[in-house]
Amino acid sequence: MPWDELKTRDWPAFNKDLDGISRQTMQDHFKLYEGYAKKANECRRILNEFEYDEVEGNQVYSPLRSVSIDYTFALLGYKNHDLYFGHLGGDGGEPDGAFAELVEREFHGGLQEWKKAIRKCASAARGWVMVGYDLNDGSIFNYIMDTQNLWAVYNMVPVLALDVYEHAYVRDFGATPDGRKEYVEAFFRNIDWDHVNRQLAQAQAAKEAADRSGAKEPAHA
Repeated sequence: MPWDELKTRDWPAFNKDLDGISRQTMQDHFKLYEGYAKKANECRRILNEFEYDEVEGNQVYSPLRSVSIDYTFALLGYKNHDLYFGHLGGDGGEPDGAFAELVEREFHGGLQEWKKAIRKCASAARGWVMVGYDLNDGSIFNYIMDTQNLWAVYNMVPVLALDVYEHAYVRDFGATPDGRKEYVEAFFRNIDWDHVNRQLAQAQAAKEAADRSGAKEPAHA
């Protein structure tokens, strides 16, 4: 296999008591994260082992189509949860550092308006809210993803991931819209803004390296 197998990470959030999010919820949620890693690896193996001279490619149904689509669901399920768990376990509080500065500069209404916007996005989304850094223009924006492998945006690097599937909160807060809102507040009480800032720094470094390489397409009049 020409790649390393995906593996779950033992993030700090799994080993501490979070404010409002129970250990049982975290343990159950970890099993999903673990399952996505397992199935993404399995799909990769199958796709790598197909005999492409013989395998059928059919847009209605074919094993190639089925595994290829399910691979994206499993892979983004793994990646989304890896980011989500990575920035739980912090002390919450106000956004700070480069992330706060960028949001204040880029987002209409600044940081205070962004805080309202992401909460409304969390009420509107069916699966995930991603705060993403755009590698093309360096902007930052809130993106709604109704499922893990739909509506992802090319060249958008997620720096903050908020899981709003019911499995993330139903045990602790119930399945009502008000319960979801309580969970979102708990999420922000436990967020590690240093982790968010590290994700942003990595994304900005990637953009800067690409810009320096001279590979950027010239602007057209």
